[in-house]
Amino acid sequence: MTDREIVPALADLRAEIEQLDKADAATRERLEELVDRLEQQLTAAELGQHQLHLVEDIKDAITEFEVEHPRMTGILNDIMVTLSNLGI
Repeated sequence: MTDREIVPALADLRAEIEQLDKADAATRERLEELVDRLEQQLTAAELGQHQLHLVEDIKDAITEFEVEHPRMTGILNDIMVTLSNLGI
């Protein structure tokens, strides 16, 4: 996955979030916030402390959701690898 592939991956992730049970509002909100932050960071010119926190949040989400939402976790993992390859 390249930096150009992150945008479609984020769209895939949003589609997965939309399929979550409506009763699981906390999970939906957390993941939507994470995707919003990822999109903001991709458009930001400056790298720094915010990316570090974002990467940690992605890792936490992967750990938290890997059993219940394996497809979503796979997408998050692909995004993590790409960010790592980009030096973020």
